Amino acid sequence: MGTNRINKDRRKFFQTSAALIGGTLAFSIIKPLELLAQSKNEVAKDEKTEQPLWGMGVDIEKCIGCGKCVEACKLENNVPREPFYFRTWIEQYTVKKDGDVKIESPNGGIGGLKQSVPDEDIFKSFMVPKLCNHCTDAPCVQACPVGATYISPDGVVLVDETYCIGCSYCIQACPYGARFMNPVTKVADKCTFCYHRISKGLEPACVEVCPTDARIFGNLRDKKSDLVAFMQKHPTEVLKRHLNTSPRVFYNGLSSEVR
Repeated sequence: MGTNRINKDRRKFFQTSAALIGGTLAFSIIKPLELLAQSKNEVAKDEKTEQPLWGMGVDIEKCIGCGKCVEACKLENNVPREPFYFRTWIEQYTVKKDGDVKIESPNGGIGGLKQSVPDEDIFKSFMVPKLCNHCTDAPCVQACPVGATYISPDGVVLVDETYCIGCSYCIQACPYGARFMNPVTKVADKCTFCYHRISKGLEPACVEVCPTDARIFGNLRDKKSDLVAFMQKHPTEVLKRHLNTSPRVFYNGLSSEVR
């Protein structure tokens, strides 16, 4: 009887130990993955109100399509020189008198955009700078399987290169075509509002070089910021409002032809 009790207790001990060890191993493996996949914008909620909320305004009525913003972005952020890698670019929209819409963006606008449609066929023509819209409800953040794409406490959508596995899910999820796979780093790349600059109190490179002040950067929580003043003065719109991504890039003069 005593021997049976000892054997029974021994079996119970090993079963309990195995369960505990298995649970510990599962926790050690699963928990870091859960933390990794967690959106980093959950950080310090009590500090969120003290943070700025960065955004950008684009005045289409002022953009002349010179391409200086695109060139400055490439230089500042080491964007590959190939003509199909851009963190920001300019599209030229030409609405013809017959209703046809022609959209052109050779080399992203670097070197300036020139009209290719005869003047007599043009109803209207305008330039539209584009970039990551730094959405409040960003599809790219939701699509990233490892939490490499996240929203910073001050509202900027960023990519942690140490986490990114190059799966391209975020690139496919972005409805604005604002992401690309960097051929050098092999990770997702995009506009960061020049985060390394704005963190030091500087403007994004594209804003700094614009000769017509067509780009306006600022803190949406600061009523005295240039961006808030711009939005109060103009009836701004966002791209693809129907998607409910709540972008933080606001356009003045946005026409219905813009896609």
